[in-house]
Amino acid sequence: MNIKPNLQIIADDVKCSHGAAISDLEETQLFYFQARGIDLETARKALVFSFGAEVIEKLPYSFIRKQVENHVKGLLDSSFKGSSH
Repeated sequence: MNIKPNLQIIADDVKCSHGAAISDLEETQLFYFQARGIDLETARKALVFSFGAEVIEKLPYSFIRKQVENHVKGLLDSSFKGSSH
């Protein structure tokens, strides 16, 4: 996943854009985890979570960072339960 928001303010002219690209998880990354004894579901969760971790780390307050992190982990847990990945 690659997300690149852009905001430009020059005098009274404001330009805003947002671009995003998504892709499947890399098989080589999943293999790397599995070669080290980590099951496929845990590997998938770790890779998906890592996409947003950089953004979460930039949140200004630690209590908000922790709440967002826990919420995302909860969403991952619920989305992977019963999935056929």
